[in-house]
Amino acid sequence: MPLLLAAWQGVCALGLVNPVLFPSPVQVLAALWDYVSRGDGWSDLGASLVRVAVGYAAGAAVGLVVGLYTGTRPLVAGLLSPALQLLRPIPPIAFVPVVIVWFGLGEGGKWFLIFWGVFFAVWMAAHMGVQRVNENLVRAARSLGESPGRLLWTVQLPAAAPVVLVGLRTAVSIAFYTLVAAELSGAYAGIAYRMELTQQNMQIAHTLAGLVLLGLASTLADKAFVQVSHRLVHWTS
Repeated sequence: MPLLLAAWQGVCALGLVNPVLFPSPVQVLAALWDYVSRGDGWSDLGASLVRVAVGYAAGAAVGLVVGLYTGTRPLVAGLLSPALQLLRPIPPIAFVPVVIVWFGLGEGGKWFLIFWGVFFAVWMAAHMGVQRVNENLVRAARSLGESPGRLLWTVQLPAAAPVVLVGLRTAVSIAFYTLVAAELSGAYAGIAYRMELTQQNMQIAHTLAGLVLLGLASTLADKAFVQVSHRLVHWTS
């Protein structure tokens, strides 16, 4: 990373690129400081994080429940899986025109787009996780008198936790890149909204500063998820 930044600064210092279109790292850092110190950065970051939190929480909760049921109930899987497999490859950004018609420019559309991206990642992880649980564990629990209704919580879900956590962690990154599509579909605050605004005004250093802020937020969210998940599900560490 330091070598890349040094090379980037050197190319800009030698005048090999247009500084307006390709600002140096020093200019980007100055723009980032300006963005944050003026207060716009914090308000945009807050608006974006709320959207990510709402969309992620809804998508993860629904995806986990549906995934557990399709993974453990063949009848439910037969009814839902074909439709979900058909919808899963559709990227959230493809829904932007429809979402604008359905929800307008309000927050509901942005939550829906993030929900869409998160749901399928978590659903697939939960579905595959419980299906791959060692059948000997299930048989042993049944032979010891465990009821079918409790098997999911006492045996299958704990055993599937590593796979489920991978899906939940992947969904954190998905939520942030879906956020960009969500805010570009129409917003009045947010990091991606500000990036689009500065790009239109040819303030490329501020556009890249928004990109840096978005990357930092996504990285910190991922690290926070890892720390929390290791504490809550300690047997997967």
